[in-house]
Amino acid sequence: MMRTTRPLDGVISAIRGAKRIALVCHISPDGDTVGSALALRLGLLELDKQVALYCQDKIPGVLCFLPGAEGFRMPEEADEPFDLLLCVDVSDEKRMGRCNILKEKAAHTAQVDHHGTNTCYCQENAVDGAAPANCLIIYELLKRLGCTITADVALCLAVGLSTDTGHLVYNSTTPEAYRVMGELVEAGAPIAEAYRRLYRERPPRQVALLAKALESLTFHEEGRITSIRLTQKDFADCGALGEDAEIIVNYGLDVLGVRMCVFAREQADGSVKLSLRAVAPHKVSGVAQSFGGGGHAQAAGATVLLPLDEAIAQVVARMKEELELTE
Repeated sequence: MMRTTRPLDGVISAIRGAKRIALVCHISPDGDTVGSALALRLGLLELDKQVALYCQDKIPGVLCFLPGAEGFRMPEEADEPFDLLLCVDVSDEKRMGRCNILKEKAAHTAQVDHHGTNTCYCQENAVDGAAPANCLIIYELLKRLGCTITADVALCLAVGLSTDTGHLVYNSTTPEAYRVMGELVEAGAPIAEAYRRLYRERPPRQVALLAKALESLTFHEEGRITSIRLTQKDFADCGALGEDAEIIVNYGLDVLGVRMCVFAREQADGSVKLSLRAVAPHKVSGVAQSFGGGGHAQAAGATVLLPLDEAIAQVVARMKEELELTE
């Protein structure tokens, strides 16, 4: 069931009552979680708070141009207690990764999130499963806290809003998202420069990895489902990093006639990371949940301990079941 508990009063009260605040992003960080944290950090600094940024995984290079991105730390580096642990865009405790250990150092916990599958695992939970991007909720939070939407804050928020809505074209995009993006542009967000960095510039290793991924593209169920696979050897052959794969999943959905796609990639620990996408009205959130994951209706994911080909076969079978429910 989609959770829509956006009311921010509890989170605002927790922030106002805290001096030392830890902001936590989800594992395999993307533009929305990083943009949320960095924008919120700038606002909290304006309120004279002490702010620390945490994520168990390295921030992708494509996001390192954002102001403050160099300040992220590993959870093991935390040495003092916090008044408040605040998670942003983290749908459940598993998505915190090793940052979950920081809860032991926090007097209070809160979160701001936009995933309909959120488990409301904190003491204060501001969750709106209908929001197309977490940065949209962070924008409202900053405004209610009385923070200035500077050009740097606007840039961070615009990147999160853009990346989670496909630059404002995904089916989940709301009129509010367009209005807020306009306000961020008015505040000084350099949209053209951000777009170039996010969507146009590609390192050679990423292009090579994309070529291997497209070679693996396979059609299922009379072309209604596609799968893409990458092995650890593929990454090694291209000299590619995990972050280089983030652009790949949508290529499987962009083929005419495709309703659902799965992108499966081997991880160094032997697990398989699954990225799932669908065209509305079809949904993949339930598919992801059946494999222990979660996410949005048309964009979800999971990680499984299965051989790569078996993982793909099981996901495709579940996708077929979902298709039959809506066709």
